[in-house]
Amino acid sequence: MRERARPGRGRGPCASRVSPMPPPGEDTDTASSCSGADDGEAHEQLHAERVLPNGDLYMGQWRAGAPHGAGKYLWADGCMYEGEWRRGKATGRGRFSWPSGATYEGEFLDGFMHGAGTYVGAAGDTYRGAWAKNLEHGAGEKRYANGDCYDGEWRAGLPEGCGRYSWPDGTEYAGGWHAGLIHGRGALVWANGNRYDGGWEGGRPRGQGTFRWADGSLYVGFWGREAPGGAVHQKGVYYPSPTAAGDSRDPREVFARELPECVRSGTERQSALPSLRSLKWLARSISGRGSSPSGRSNGSGVGMVHLWGSDGDVKSDNADDWRRRSSVREGRGPPPPLLAPYVDKGAPLRAMKRQGVTIAKGHKNYELMLNLQLGIRHAVGRQGQVILDLKSSAFDPKEKVWTKFPPEGSKYTPPHNSSDFRWKDYCPKVFRTLRKLFKVDPADYMLSLCGDDALRELSSPGKSGSFFYLTNDDRYMIKTMKKSEVKMLLKMLPSYYNHVRQFEDTLVTKFFGLHCVKLAGANQKKVRFVIMGNLFCSDHTIHRRFDLKGSSLGRTTDKPLAEIDEYTTLKDLDLNFIFRLQKQWFQEFQRQVDKDCEFLEHEKIMDYSLLVGVHFRGAIDINGDKPATPRLSRWDRDHFLSDPNRWSKIKLGSNMLSRAELTIRKNDTDVVGQPTGEYCDVILYFGIIDILQDYDIGKKIEHAYKSFQYDSTSISAVDPRQYSRRFKDFIYKAFQEDRSDN
Repeated sequence: MRERARPGRGRGPCASRVSPMPPPGEDTDTASSCSGADDGEAHEQLHAERVLPNGDLYMGQWRAGAPHGAGKYLWADGCMYEGEWRRGKATGRGRFSWPSGATYEGEFLDGFMHGAGTYVGAAGDTYRGAWAKNLEHGAGEKRYANGDCYDGEWRAGLPEGCGRYSWPDGTEYAGGWHAGLIHGRGALVWANGNRYDGGWEGGRPRGQGTFRWADGSLYVGFWGREAPGGAVHQKGVYYPSPTAAGDSRDPREVFARELPECVRSGTERQSALPSLRSLKWLARSISGRGSSPSGRSNGSGVGMVHLWGSDGDVKSDNADDWRRRSSVREGRGPPPPLLAPYVDKGAPLRAMKRQGVTIAKGHKNYELMLNLQLGIRHAVGRQGQVILDLKSSAFDPKEKVWTKFPPEGSKYTPPHNSSDFRWKDYCPKVFRTLRKLFKVDPADYMLSLCGDDALRELSSPGKSGSFFYLTNDDRYMIKTMKKSEVKMLLKMLPSYYNHVRQFEDTLVTKFFGLHCVKLAGANQKKVRFVIMGNLFCSDHTIHRRFDLKGSSLGRTTDKPLAEIDEYTTLKDLDLNFIFRLQKQWFQEFQRQVDKDCEFLEHEKIMDYSLLVGVHFRGAIDINGDKPATPRLSRWDRDHFLSDPNRWSKIKLGSNMLSRAELTIRKNDTDVVGQPTGEYCDVILYFGIIDILQDYDIGKKIEHAYKSFQYDSTSISAVDPRQYSRRFKDFIYKAFQEDRSDN
């Protein structure tokens, strides 16, 4: 029987505060023991207390025969839900508690824990984060009763994606996960200082990896699948530190001893949830459609049917699903944690086409690549203390180390299959410290450059005649250098070091190493090269790239439109966009460009460029006149920036969300085209490159010669002060503050 309490009236026969639920045959929306309730009031919201025949109790707002609004439901076994209801299901904010003392407080949807919420288990486990259908799903942190902690991504109740796991003794793992296991790439650091960085599979090392002992000794190698006896197949090279004692060590001994301790803690089994409890008022509302014993319909539009035991624990009729859940909830710890590479679900897949030609056996530069990799492995493997306040002697151009690499090996070098060569390191202490300043991990650096994957040679040399090589993971670019460029870099190295140390967000090229390979034999050929960061190492496809100097003479591509692709470098007069940055980023951009240009002008450098990579978010006719996608709303842009997975990657010049306004160049005097008011959303990557050309006698002659033929302001070869001023004038026209209010 339903009773409605009317404000301002006395408590009569129809004003009883607790009424039993009507029997299954009675219509809860129309039955009443008082004649005062008419049809027009049948679906009004009221407050009621109802005792169910099985002992359950509901107190709260009621509408259309079911809880709707704020209310509390107490089950006879001691479970309780208090919070918001919608049409008979827990939906909105609420709190669910179990007789064991476990609680969940947060968001619900159709009776499921769904959204943001906090679960505190009876044993002390605590999870704060995102939920989906009663399972941890999304970003969240779980603190286990034994002191373990996992903070990262979850999927269907298990760690999946990128996350960090720490143990009470100080051991910590950061990297990828798959189905609750470490899988992919990640770093495991033991409390005693030992560290493994590399590939994992099923909780065990797999693929390329580097093991570093606490004393600095290094093992770089490849880990294969386990043998039948349990040993891990591996091959690699051991580099002892100066303080290491004894012969070569085997990291497998450490894994066998310490890895079994690095397992993810088990979790207590969760008890009954509102979505899976029998709610008696639903028995009639789903009659005629076929219902499960829980009272949830198994008709169209309804998910899995659930059965309940006497203890309230869920038992799914999907055996695989139940086995998966119970493996987590019953505390059976999974195998040792492993990492999987994090893949940004919001980012478009990279294009299958890759830039450059793989340097395989038979390539004319195959031996040079082997020599380069051997030398870098030797240089980085040698341990040395990193001191930020370097002495002036560290920058001396004579500060270089020559090492012989005979094919049969030596006391300091391993045997190899290449020809005899000599290796030179320029200012090794300086570049070791620069890598530290640029937050480059030595093991990752070595794996990128010296792993089993070959380098890729770009299809044609640059204008200077230099050749460029890319690492397989696109992180680093290797450029061959002329002797004059090496001298210039060494000359400016002290100022460069101080500049990048002072300005962490500098846009100038990041240099990681300067080396030389000298081949043996009659040829005695020397190949000098520098290792740099690749601006366009990204999860996003770079659809267009521009090399911007601020000059106009010859500053257009010579390719026909049909041949322009994502690897074509376009120039100043090809630019048909104005990039509009949010106010905060534009101000930071201006400050840094000013500082970088001041540094380059002081070093008498000119002919540098701002290299810009553009990823278009959505479909666009980038060769036409009109964007083919609506712009993002401010909420979308703010949501992009507030995503912690993206925010960790966003910095000045990298992964920057912006708007590009289409422009039209109406005459040849336009430095930048006229804005059209049509926008598209883009992600930008940019930096200042080619910073090793000084205003030498050759450039002065070029300036004098071209000034007779062309407008002197349009040519590239001008003195550093004029170049800096013209460069900034152009860049601040191509990049502007976004003043939109939307």
